[in-house]
Amino acid sequence: MQVLIAGSNGQLAQELTRKLAFAGHRPVAMARPRLDLADVSTIRPALSSRAFDVVVNTAAYTAVDKAEDEPERAVAVNAAGAGALAAAAGDAGIPIIHVSTDYVFDGTKNSAYVETDPPAPLGVYGRSKLEGERLVAQGQPRHIILRTSWVFSAHGHNFVKTMLRLSRERTTISVVDDQYGCPTAAGDLADTIVALLPHIMSTHASPDAFGLFHATGRGTASWFSFAEAIMNGVAERGAQRASVIPIKTADYPTRARRPAHSVLDSSKLRHVHGIEMPPWQRGLDAVLDELVGQVRQE
Repeated sequence: MQVLIAGSNGQLAQELTRKLAFAGHRPVAMARPRLDLADVSTIRPALSSRAFDVVVNTAAYTAVDKAEDEPERAVAVNAAGAGALAAAAGDAGIPIIHVSTDYVFDGTKNSAYVETDPPAPLGVYGRSKLEGERLVAQGQPRHIILRTSWVFSAHGHNFVKTMLRLSRERTTISVVDDQYGCPTAAGDLADTIVALLPHIMSTHASPDAFGLFHATGRGTASWFSFAEAIMNGVAERGAQRASVIPIKTADYPTRARRPAHSVLDSSKLRHVHGIEMPPWQRGLDAVLDELVGQVRQE
């Protein structure tokens, strides 16, 4: 099937393009200026440029701290633009998969969040993504919203790449140890999206196949334990590692507040679609194999 991917430069879009092609689909990734969610006038022409079977929205404004100073931009992309894309897909009869975030929660729950837990975002970014979820659901009933978290890959900007860069520049790195979540390899999330396609394209698809799902790497971590796993993996591959020092969130102030415990429960995805994402450590191994190899070639 022919798949429109909104956003072509992000880490998920790159992985999804590769995985879709490998599975025999025809991915078409579009980004600015051809498809710009901040400019809704680009959306319908992009969608009508080919006979698409499904839309996957990976495009987002993800600068969590910067969003506090330019909320209009975050809302334009994450809410209004996402909603306009879903509405255009709905008018064309095309199902949409929309990617959202764990930051719709405030992190005060002691156990993992399920899809029915009430959201309570702490900042502009989370609020804009939550409004995007609402508008996507309103614009196209045949939607799947995937909330994910702590996405990493060998591409783009992410925590793993930052830790590898810092390990080459410093002997010690300070990382917060009181924020918990679920690291998610972009390649594993892309595999999940590919696996969902036949479920939502079937003429016999149940209404239960659509809606809101959590989709993260299996297992939890703090940013500190995630960094430790990265450094251990670096050392195992014969590269230079740094020592990781745990600090508290209060010792590392940021413009936007982060949830302290935004662990997501992905069991609904398994129960409804039979899809279980692998442990995040497996994805980390694959990414480190690629990235450490690149460093050695430099």
